[in-house]
Amino acid sequence: MPSRSRILTAALVISFTMLAAACQPNHPENRAAQAEPVVGAQRVVARDMVFTPLAVQVPAGTTVTWSFEDGSVPHNVKGDGFESKTVSKGAFRHRFDRPGTFEYRCTLHAGMAGRVVVAPK
Repeated sequence: MPSRSRILTAALVISFTMLAAACQPNHPENRAAQAEPVVGAQRVVARDMVFTPLAVQVPAGTTVTWSFEDGSVPHNVKGDGFESKTVSKGAFRHRFDRPGTFEYRCTLHAGMAGRVVVAPK
C-alpha cells in the first residue's frame, strides 16, 4: 500500500500540472480573453462546445443574441449581470447598456467561455 506521503506527492504533482496547463495561452479557459473581438457582431452561436465568435464588440445599447445550436447538448450563458436558462435550442438575448468588458461562460462545460466588449456610443 502506498505511503501517505507518496499519495500526497502524487496529488500535488497532478494539481500543479493542471494549474500549469490552465495558465497556457491556448488553454480553452484563456482563449476568449485573448480573442480579438468581432466588431459589430450581435449574434453568438453555441455549437460544438464553443461560443462563436469568442468575443464581440458592440456599442452601448446593443442587444446581443446567443443561439443554442448544438443538437440536444444543453448550454447556458452566465456573466456579470446576465444569465440564461439552460437550454438545448432557442436563443437568449441581453441588452448591454453600459460600456465595459463582460466575460461569460457556460456553467455546464469547462472552457466554454466568451466575452462582450461594449464601447461607448
